[in-house]
Amino acid sequence: MKKYLFIALSLIYKGSLAQTRVITLEHCYELARQNYPLIKKHDLISRSSNYSIENAGKLYLPQFSLSGQATYQSQTIDFQKAIGGGPGILLPPLSKDQYKIQAEVNQTIYDGGTVKNQQEMVRANTASQQQSLEVSLYELNDRINQLYFSILLIDEQIRQNNTNRDNFQNSADKAKAAYDNGTALKSNVDEFLAEIATTEIVSIDFKSNRKAYSDMLSVFIGQPLGENTELVMPPQIVTDPVIRRPELALYDLDKKIVDVQEQQLKSNYMPRFDAFVQGAYGRPTLNIIENEFGPWWIGGVRMVWNLGSLYTIKNNRSNLKINREFLDVDKETFLYNTNLSLNKQSEDVIKYASLLRQDETVISLRSSVANAAKAQLDNGVITVHDYISKMNEENLARQTKILHSIQLIQAQYQYKNTTGN
Repeated sequence: MKKYLFIALSLIYKGSLAQTRVITLEHCYELARQNYPLIKKHDLISRSSNYSIENAGKLYLPQFSLSGQATYQSQTIDFQKAIGGGPGILLPPLSKDQYKIQAEVNQTIYDGGTVKNQQEMVRANTASQQQSLEVSLYELNDRINQLYFSILLIDEQIRQNNTNRDNFQNSADKAKAAYDNGTALKSNVDEFLAEIATTEIVSIDFKSNRKAYSDMLSVFIGQPLGENTELVMPPQIVTDPVIRRPELALYDLDKKIVDVQEQQLKSNYMPRFDAFVQGAYGRPTLNIIENEFGPWWIGGVRMVWNLGSLYTIKNNRSNLKINREFLDVDKETFLYNTNLSLNKQSEDVIKYASLLRQDETVISLRSSVANAAKAQLDNGVITVHDYISKMNEENLARQTKILHSIQLIQAQYQYKNTTGN
C-alpha cells in the first residue's frame, strides 16, 4: 500500500509541474524589484541612519575626559619677597616641578540646535538615499516591459504560425486524397508539404527566441519560466499625462537637505552652555601656598560663543541659494526631456491604433481573396502555387495585425512607465 501511495503521489506531483503557470506584468515588476541586488541597500541605509541618529543624540550625554601633565618651569612665585614676613616667619617657596592629573565631566545645557540639526541632516540624507534607490529600481520596469512584450509577441506569432500550418496541413490532406484518386498531381501535394516544412522552421526560430527572452526575464524576476509559463496579455489602458516619477520626489528631498544646511548656519553662531565638574590631584593644589600634593575639585557653568562664522554666513547662504537653483534647473530639464518622450510615445499610441484599424480592413480583403482562390483552385482555374501565395498574403496580414496590437499595448505601458503612473 505504501508503494502504491508513493507512486500515486509522484504522479500527482508530476502532473502539477506540467500545469500551466500564469504570470502578469505587474507581478514581474514586483518580483524583479524583490530579486534585484540593489534592493538590499534599503535595509542598509535604514540601519546606518538609525546608528547615526543615535550617535548624534548621545552628544547630550555627560562627556568624560581625563588628562595629566608634569612640568618644570624656570621660576615660580616667591611669597617671601612678595608678601614679606615678620622675624622668624618663613613662607615656603613653590616647587618648579609641578604635577597634575585631572578628570572632567561636561554636560551640555544648550548647544544652539547643533544636535537637532545633525539628526535632521541624517534623516534628510537617508530619505534622499532611499529615494535615489527607488529611482534606480524604477528603471527596472522599462527593461521588464521590453522582455515581457517581446515574449507576448512571439507567443502570438507562434499561435498564428500554428494556425497557418494547420491550414496547409488540411490542404495537403485534400491534395493527397485527390492525388490518390488520380485527380491531382504529386507536385501539388509537395508544394503544400514544403509550406508545412517552412512553418516548422519558423516555429523552431520562434521557440528559440522565446526561450532566450524567457531566460533573461527569468534572471530578472528570480524564478524559472518554462514552456508551460503563460504570460497574461495586459489590458489596454487610458494614458494619464500627469507626471509622477520618483525623480520628482528626489529633487524635493534634495531641497530638504539644503534647508537643513541653512539651519546649521544659524546654529553655528549660537552660544553654547555647559555644566562641568573638574576633579584633580597634583602639586600645587588650589591652595598653592601649601606647595604639597593633594586633591581638589571645581564645578560651574561655561559659555562658549564663537562668532567667527558670521564672517562667512552671507556667502554660505548665497551658495545654498545657488544649490536650490541647481536643483530647480535639474528638475526643469528632467520634466522637459520627459515631456519630449511622452509626446513621441503619445504619437506611437495614436499610430498603432490607426494601423490596427487598417489591419482589420486588409485582413478582411486578404481573407476574401484567399477564399476565392480556394474556390478557383478546386475548379482548376489557378495553380496550387497561386493559392499558396494568397494564403501567405493573408497570413502576413494577420501577423502584421498581431505585431501592431502588441506594439499598441506596449506603447501604452511605456507611456504609463514614463509618467510614473
